[in-house]
Amino acid sequence: MKKYFQFEELGTNYRREILGGLTTFLSMAYILAVNPFTLSLGDVPDLPESMRMDQGAVFVATALAAAIGSLIMGLLARYPVALAPGMGLNAFFAYTVVLTMGIPWEHALGGVMISGLIFIVLSLSGIREKIINAIPAELKYAVSAGIGLFITFVGAQNANIIVNDDAVLLGFGDLSDGNVLLAIFGILITVILMTRGVKGGIFIGMVITAVAGMIFGLVGKPDAIVGSIPDVSPTFGAAFSAFGDSSFFSTQMLVVILTFLFVDFFDTAGTLVGVANQAGLMKDNKLPRAGKALLADSTATVAGAVLGTSTTTSYIESTAGVAAGARTGLAAVVTGVLFLIALFFSPLLSVVTSAVTAPALIIVGVLMVASLGKIDWTKFEIAVPAFLTILAMPLTYSIATGIAIGFIFYPITMIVKGKIKEIHPIMYFLFVVFVLYFIFLK
Repeated sequence: MKKYFQFEELGTNYRREILGGLTTFLSMAYILAVNPFTLSLGDVPDLPESMRMDQGAVFVATALAAAIGSLIMGLLARYPVALAPGMGLNAFFAYTVVLTMGIPWEHALGGVMISGLIFIVLSLSGIREKIINAIPAELKYAVSAGIGLFITFVGAQNANIIVNDDAVLLGFGDLSDGNVLLAIFGILITVILMTRGVKGGIFIGMVITAVAGMIFGLVGKPDAIVGSIPDVSPTFGAAFSAFGDSSFFSTQMLVVILTFLFVDFFDTAGTLVGVANQAGLMKDNKLPRAGKALLADSTATVAGAVLGTSTTTSYIESTAGVAAGARTGLAAVVTGVLFLIALFFSPLLSVVTSAVTAPALIIVGVLMVASLGKIDWTKFEIAVPAFLTILAMPLTYSIATGIAIGFIFYPITMIVKGKIKEIHPIMYFLFVVFVLYFIFLK
């Protein structure tokens, strides 16, 4: 095993890899609670049950998708990178595709599956490099920052920190409400933990918030800590039912699939490069075994869709494990095994409320908007599409709309600026797709 994972070459050992894998797991374990709550639209009242995914089934799908993705990444690509259903993409799935567009969650899972299959083809064919180069870096950064603002807004809204105000559209919540105060307390605790550099600060912050909620009677106490694994059948295989419905094949679904693909594609590439850089695994500014790493990600997305969860992607929280000493895929294997063990702790889902998940959503949003600093705001032709992409996501409550607006304006501003040669043909194709998207929405 030492030889396979290149312990000697990378200067590591079992202790460092196990500790790194555990640290990564603690840093991203919050997804086990947040993802089921998000995909079930747990914070949205008065919805038909047909629009809600079963929380227990999504919990199992989340844990299994994370385990499958992390194990493949560790064993095949041999990188200390863990995977799980992605934040931002799960919000897009739930709040934009299902809640706003009115697309059945079964169809949304079908879209995730198709995006994953396309990702597999791109990973195997070598086309991925061409697509990565076709999208300007500034728009990639803008999409990441926009998603950060979007999920921050979702978290604040879910916890009633931000509420509807007929006079000015939005307003501050009622500070006499115990749940609002609990969410604010959770944000404060999580900020303190993250500022102090505590490993797993987001997860620990959720635990402390939940305990505080139980002490003050704002959160119900769980009946047990360990229990049987929930039934995954309510979501397992539901993605396949979409292909038998003619309404699935529409321009609207094409945009949804492209959005799933686009965000996962570039989020994964950025995460892999970031983690590899921190771990000192880059060679001549290139990522060895990049194809295998992307294949692990795309395969996990397809598996997750079959099981019943939104897009599975590489987690930037893996850098916490690298900071703890992880350098090889063994760390990812350890994280994957821990996700399997977590399947037996489903009773703890009962303590997950909007106030408990809000801090995680908001802090992850803070981490994602860091990409704003990488955009060259001095170039107006770049600043406009980037700014509109970022702004439109929270204001329209749609990640897809933000991407569409930015990708429509980019060719326009570049052509007017006289930089036609800098526009890749793929950008013109996306321009047409997104124009049709708006036409169909009207």
